[in-house]
Amino acid sequence: MAGALEHGPGDSAFPPLKQIRAGLLEIGYAEVGPAHGAPVICLHGWPYDIHSFVDVAPLLAAEGYRVIVPYLRGHGTTRFVAPRTFRNAQQSAIALDIIALMDALGLEKAVLAGFDWGARTADIIAALWPDRCKALVSVGGYVITDREANLQPLAPVAEHAWWYQYYFATERGRIAMEDKGKRHDLTRLVWNTVSPTWDFDDATFERTAAAFENPDYAAIVIHNYRWRLSLAEGERRYEPYEKRLAARPVIAVPTLTLDAERDPFTIPGNGDAYRDRFTGPYDHRTFKGIGHNVPQEAPGAFARAVADADRL
Repeated sequence: MAGALEHGPGDSAFPPLKQIRAGLLEIGYAEVGPAHGAPVICLHGWPYDIHSFVDVAPLLAAEGYRVIVPYLRGHGTTRFVAPRTFRNAQQSAIALDIIALMDALGLEKAVLAGFDWGARTADIIAALWPDRCKALVSVGGYVITDREANLQPLAPVAEHAWWYQYYFATERGRIAMEDKGKRHDLTRLVWNTVSPTWDFDDATFERTAAAFENPDYAAIVIHNYRWRLSLAEGERRYEPYEKRLAARPVIAVPTLTLDAERDPFTIPGNGDAYRDRFTGPYDHRTFKGIGHNVPQEAPGAFARAVADADRL
């Protein structure tokens, strides 16, 4: 297996995408690998899309995994079923989307792997619904949002990295996200700054930026970042889950956490800061010279981490 997973980035493309009704959404997703293979669900972050895993998926499929890569709500071909549904992006809502997807696909449990919003979503499922998570790969470790902690300022260098979060708290930021040109340039700037060593080309960015044309994209992004800072309300239906998450529940499923050395959001300490949140079989790795978009910057190493987590 180790040899097969040494592959680097290439010219991979997903097969034609699928759609499935799942809870509040019609979820668009890519699927690669044998239909009866052990399922792996790969979850993207912001400002990214399913193509963060376009080189990871075939590597895992070659090892017999059934790889499912969904667009999160507000991205790509994923759509809300009802026009009046509140465009809510609080963390438990997104996690329940993935539970609904698993139900719709008939998946009892899966290996969950993600970064950014995707890592948070995977962490939440592993914490609240451990029976649905066979193993976990989480970039950044324990990234479940702590809204009470978010009321306190960070060190200035850390606040600087979060500039867009504070921009989105303003009407200027909301208007910028609704403007196609400004949204394009803003997300491209984020790619450049959080992945300083990744030499991607224009076509790679534009392929992903197409997912930002979703009609709900701006509303979902703005709500997500405002909700984190307690500047926007969630929905009552999710309060029981958020109360449980506020208690910082431990994660007991087999877990492999990843840190990216050049990611400005990586917490110093080689995983020590969040080690106590993982109580089951555990491993940790730091990827040298890699930035925020870990699966697309280091697909071979990410795929290997998924396979290794599955064996913990």
